[in-house]
Amino acid sequence: MTWLQAVVLGIVQGLSEYLPISSSAHLVLVPWLLGWRIDERIAFPFDVLVQWGTLIPVLAYFRRELLEILRGWWEGTRNGSPFATPGGRLGGWVIVATLPAVVAGLLFKKPVEAVFLQPTLTAALLSGTAALLWWGERFGQRERDLGGLTLGDALAIGLAQALSLLPGISRSGATIAVGLVRGLQRSDAARFSFLLSVPALLGAGLVALKDLYEIGLPPQALGPILMGALAAALSGYLAIWGLMRLVRWRSLMPFALYCLLVSLSMLLLAAFRS
Repeated sequence: MTWLQAVVLGIVQGLSEYLPISSSAHLVLVPWLLGWRIDERIAFPFDVLVQWGTLIPVLAYFRRELLEILRGWWEGTRNGSPFATPGGRLGGWVIVATLPAVVAGLLFKKPVEAVFLQPTLTAALLSGTAALLWWGERFGQRERDLGGLTLGDALAIGLAQALSLLPGISRSGATIAVGLVRGLQRSDAARFSFLLSVPALLGAGLVALKDLYEIGLPPQALGPILMGALAAALSGYLAIWGLMRLVRWRSLMPFALYCLLVSLSMLLLAAFRS
């Protein structure tokens, strides 16, 4: 992997992790489209460490909400219930919504990893993200804020996150869309989706680091990987900042159209190449 490839893929990871366009799909499709043949021994640790790079911007941008959750748990624990405060309850719903993806990841790890090796199937699944975004915008009531979140809401959004283990299904897109259908306002659905990314990225990174330790990190890959992680962190913050402002006033339909167009274009290109 060259330094240029690392920076480009880092930017792609950072932008597409938080914009509802599927980071996994873009990390599969961009090298395939550009004809980059990246050594699998480097591609895996790159994906792992660059993904952790995208954890930095969400921690920075939502530091107040995360501190409120921790403070709520601390105060609630002293009073007998860690979920008694609004912040504590929000943290509880984040935990509940994380569980479906944990279970799905443990049960279907190998089949999901196999899909990453199939760019055509990944391109087809990207149209699923387009359908989810259309569904959320078409049927979402957008009446409630995070204070009205329920157990059913958290589980439904968690199931959407589990579905996004498949490359092509955007994690942020799926969770925001289901949040809209459950009645959340766009900004609150996006906020919960981003908070939900913290345990998702942290947990996935820890599991992947275990695999990375067993495989070993090629010494020559360290520099490009760190540069890619930095690029992902900076572009990720920009993506969060931009999306949180956009969803206050605008629909997510442009992202749905983008996903559909990319999906169809990649499928046509794959058919032409074959």
